[in-house]
Amino acid sequence: MTIAPHRSEIFSFANDVVERDAATDPIFATNSGITEFDHLLPDFSPDRTAAEITTVREFLEELATLEPTEEIDRVAFAVLQERLRARLGLLESGESARVFSVLSSPVSEIRQVFELMATGSADELNVIAQRLGQVRRALESWRRTLDHLSTNDQLPSRRHVLGVAEQAATYADDAYRNFVRRVAPDAGDDSELVSAAADADAACGELSTWMKDELAPRANEHDASGLERYQAWSQYWNGAVLDFDELYAWGYADLRRINARMWEIAGELAPEATSLVEVAELLDRDPARAIEGTDELLRRLISFTEQAVEKLDGVHFDIDPRIRFCDARLAPEGSAAAPYYIPPSEDLSRPGTTWFPTLGATSFSWWSHASTWYHEGVPGHHLQCATSIIEADKQSRFHRLEAWTSGYGEGWALYAERLMDELGFFDDLGEEMGYLASQALRAARVMVDIGLHLQLRAPNDLGGLGELGNCSGKIWTAEMAVAVLEEKAIQNHDVSVSEVERYLGLPAQAISYKVGERAWMRAREEAKTRLGADFSLKKFHAYALALGPMGLDPFEDNLRQWDGS
Repeated sequence: MTIAPHRSEIFSFANDVVERDAATDPIFATNSGITEFDHLLPDFSPDRTAAEITTVREFLEELATLEPTEEIDRVAFAVLQERLRARLGLLESGESARVFSVLSSPVSEIRQVFELMATGSADELNVIAQRLGQVRRALESWRRTLDHLSTNDQLPSRRHVLGVAEQAATYADDAYRNFVRRVAPDAGDDSELVSAAADADAACGELSTWMKDELAPRANEHDASGLERYQAWSQYWNGAVLDFDELYAWGYADLRRINARMWEIAGELAPEATSLVEVAELLDRDPARAIEGTDELLRRLISFTEQAVEKLDGVHFDIDPRIRFCDARLAPEGSAAAPYYIPPSEDLSRPGTTWFPTLGATSFSWWSHASTWYHEGVPGHHLQCATSIIEADKQSRFHRLEAWTSGYGEGWALYAERLMDELGFFDDLGEEMGYLASQALRAARVMVDIGLHLQLRAPNDLGGLGELGNCSGKIWTAEMAVAVLEEKAIQNHDVSVSEVERYLGLPAQAISYKVGERAWMRAREEAKTRLGADFSLKKFHAYALALGPMGLDPFEDNLRQWDGS
């Protein structure tokens, strides 16, 4: 795909922002398919943060001199302004540096980016060797930031420092050398490629030891972000002004609604069960639902998405032939427990890819994954993100590559799961239970994320949570949150712990799924009411996805102006 010519000054400015960001953040460049910086890694030091603040301020000043002259430019201008202001706010407050966890930190970002690099030729392997040689420098630059955060008492809680330290230790155990053995099996031990990989492994080990022995003792045990920080992150993730008291009550009410349907299914699947966990265990033990081996798992994931494309294309969506394929790969070792998606490169030479973290398992029960792959693949993230990539005539380059907003994006993916339920795709009760467990997890997230970070009391009728006993009215703790996910969203213990670690490490991100889904559903129902017989679900999907990522408030405003065409 050729990048479209710049249709206006605003589109040209957006391109300049992308080019500058690619030069200073080679990981973003590789993720986007901009390959000229593939031999480099970013500077993660405080110096880069200071330079970023200056640059983003200059971007906003220049943007203010530009005047949108038509609707497409108006949207492009608004997206640029909102996202750049949000970025600047997090940079100036120090939030962008102080928030890290196993889900997102330079340690995991560096390891992941190698999985996206081309490996088919000697020249490409040489580029990988050069980038591997940069790992030590990049990690040392982040160590300077960690020292700076420690001096200013801005480290996240000790759990996140130790979590990333353990992740780095996992990588130190030959992660980079194993990667090289996989992509270049003939490389000799004395080659530049293997030597650079060995040094990357060693650098991870040294960082891990330092974080455990020296940095962790400087961190505290306080997990809650507090209201001011939570509001800032909520605005960043959602692009909307939210009422947390209303959301807290709504999340709990939605969880109870979902649990009621789960118990109805439980009555059919396991009439003797006394808990939803028992039903999940029964489904996990069902050999008819088992997938044995990672090769078979990847085959199932790819074929499942292909079947969704075949059934949806031309009926509820018009799917461009260029983006019909969505790949599936195993997540690198040390990844968090949740599956994820990485969009295609902007020239579409690298397909959109779903990533499955096995956590060492070799046997998998499909009932709990079907809904997730509608979320990650089609009609979820893949259809959403890949559509954005090919909409170069409607979305600026910045819009397509840098404007991701979690409320819009994760809201769509959760809406995609619900849509598949509405369309009757969960005709198997086990798979419907998996869908409802996914919905229950996201509803519980709203309650526990707000509760944990704002230190609220649990609902007065929450009741008993296993060994914790009656938790009604108690101030939320991580242990209570884990128990809720286990008992009311039937997540296993390891996943529940990983989820809660994630919430505590990314304030307000967890609420964006249900908040975003509610915005998508509200926008659709408003359009149905307004347009009546002229409403088309396929046209609604096409128009809304072509708008591209943006904050939820402007998204809903734009949808209210849709004339149904």
